[in-house]
Amino acid sequence: MAIEPVLKLENVSFEREHKILDNINWQINSGENWVLMGLNGAGKTTLLSLIYGNFWATSGRIQVLGQTFGYTNVFELKKRIGFVSTAMQKQLPENHLAEYIVLSGKFGTINIHNEFTDSDLRESKQLLQQLGGESIINKPYRLLSQGQRQLVLIARALIGQPELLILDEPCNGLDVFAREQLLQQINQLTQLPHHPALLFVSHYTEEILPDFQHILLLKSGKIFAQGKRDSILSEKILSNFYPQPVKLVPTVGNRFAVYPR
Repeated sequence: MAIEPVLKLENVSFEREHKILDNINWQINSGENWVLMGLNGAGKTTLLSLIYGNFWATSGRIQVLGQTFGYTNVFELKKRIGFVSTAMQKQLPENHLAEYIVLSGKFGTINIHNEFTDSDLRESKQLLQQLGGESIINKPYRLLSQGQRQLVLIARALIGQPELLILDEPCNGLDVFAREQLLQQINQLTQLPHHPALLFVSHYTEEILPDFQHILLLKSGKIFAQGKRDSILSEKILSNFYPQPVKLVPTVGNRFAVYPR
């Protein structure tokens, strides 16, 4: 029996007064971790909104986790998708302890309105530990740093056992030290057994971890390039992708940064 792709977009376009996305064809298979890259205005946010079912494509076909939009209950499908963005931080109760905010993800609520067991709470704490966040257990959310808050959001998404986890610019607003710590914790996520398919959204090549072996470059609403990490991270491709030629420089942990030539 053939395994359904995690995500499949066929000839997808989206218009709002003008065309924002144009003829997107993209497939994420089971076991693949992808990076979606694009500069501001490239259409990344719109593309994520289509994948998550917040917008409807003007044309084309979208299939997520074997379900085709227009023929499925999107609200039920969303329960199988984890979505993490910095904007979510403002919605969470600041006086709650980190592990309780993580636990709320099990019920799909902002506050915990459902009864939970000691086993549920242990699961929440264990998940934070597995992601390298043991130090923030028993700490109020309001006392956490920006990077620690992002980790809580990731754990909160994971406790619902999603089949697809979207990380929408998780390093946005972090200083270099907090960014590196969060990336290390995301790397720990890729090592967990049975982790979900991962889609990491970023502006920056230096945030692309080695375990994210596939990259899609989005430019002006169109796919500029997509494929294996080693083929996309080349000076030739990136110099044409960015507004000016760039130099690709190795950094730590088999990662690369770009600089204008």
